[in-house]
Amino acid sequence: MRRQQLSILAMLLVFALLLTTCPAAAPAAEPATPAEEAAAETAPESSEAASDEVIEIEYWQYNFGARIDAMNQLITMFEAENPGIKVIHNSDIPYDDFRDKIATSVPAGVGPDVATLFYGWQNDWIDAGYLVPLPEEYFPMSILDDFSSMVQASVVDGQLYTLPTAVRSLALFYNKDLMAAAGLDPENPPTTLTELEEQAVQCTVKDGETFEVYGFIVNPGGQAHHWFRQVLLPQFGQEPLSDDQRTVQWNASEGGYEAWAEFLKFETELGTGVAGVYENDPDGFLAGEVCFHIDGSFRLGSIASSAPDLNFGVAELPEHNGVKATFGSYWTHGITQKGASDPARLEASAKFLQFITSAEAGDLWVDIVGELPAQLAAANDDELLADPKLGA
Repeated sequence: MRRQQLSILAMLLVFALLLTTCPAAAPAAEPATPAEEAAAETAPESSEAASDEVIEIEYWQYNFGARIDAMNQLITMFEAENPGIKVIHNSDIPYDDFRDKIATSVPAGVGPDVATLFYGWQNDWIDAGYLVPLPEEYFPMSILDDFSSMVQASVVDGQLYTLPTAVRSLALFYNKDLMAAAGLDPENPPTTLTELEEQAVQCTVKDGETFEVYGFIVNPGGQAHHWFRQVLLPQFGQEPLSDDQRTVQWNASEGGYEAWAEFLKFETELGTGVAGVYENDPDGFLAGEVCFHIDGSFRLGSIASSAPDLNFGVAELPEHNGVKATFGSYWTHGITQKGASDPARLEASAKFLQFITSAEAGDLWVDIVGELPAQLAAANDDELLADPKLGA
């Protein structure tokens, strides 16, 4: 049933390959003190000596439950295949603190050997000296032929710096029970902005001024800001950035203002929801109190663990003016200066990065997290493409 739920999100990635953006927020948890750094003076010169030692490396990612579960399983599998390498997994850092922790740790030669990062941060991390190019003996440029074309963004100045386990796209999530209660057909979610407006209004239920059911909440603090920039603006005829990606063009035409008016319309005119009413953007949808919700494919993992009985579907984002669009992005992994500080540590870091970006890792990731495999061999799975949720 899980795999049968995986067809709209894979197709959406086709639209997303040419798009770029900024990161989305994630649930937070209290940070833990980073594990003690391994004493990294110089690596043993002798291969015999090296073979007798266990190399300990650190992997860091921000706190997001499904990704933590998936990575813990991958680390267990990796260590079973590589008994000479021990991986310390630091996943306690809240999203909002993650970049600051990297900034105070990596330049001091402590912290992660391999770290996750949003692909949009990559240039800043390279300029700051946090990352090293991936060693060609493990990651030749030809490896990109095995990945989604979106991953070309990991190449900077002709060098490959990072690789992802998975990629993700935005979609329209909808509560089938709330649609049915409103007299709508839950097997026919809205396909245009006009239909989304009409159905969101029909789904909204209020007792006086109190919402009992929210039809559609547009929350800039969640994934809706991606919807505005990368979807609504082009649908109203305005590209978000100039061709050289240096100038923000949101208000460069009347179309930009029309897109902004559409973005605000659901709260200010149609009255289908209130931004920020829930502590976390997806909370209302997970609780079965919101009819329509825009989110990423990674939300499938949260639903499976937090709201397994939720009767929901996934559809492409509504089109407008004949324009279909979505937004694709990915979290990726790179090797830090610490991870490259000696040959033995670099070899261990590279082997771990190879493992967590393999097709096998992509298969596990999609089952637990809901993000689509970045590796073409895993992404082209027939069951995955046929799934009504992941293939949406």
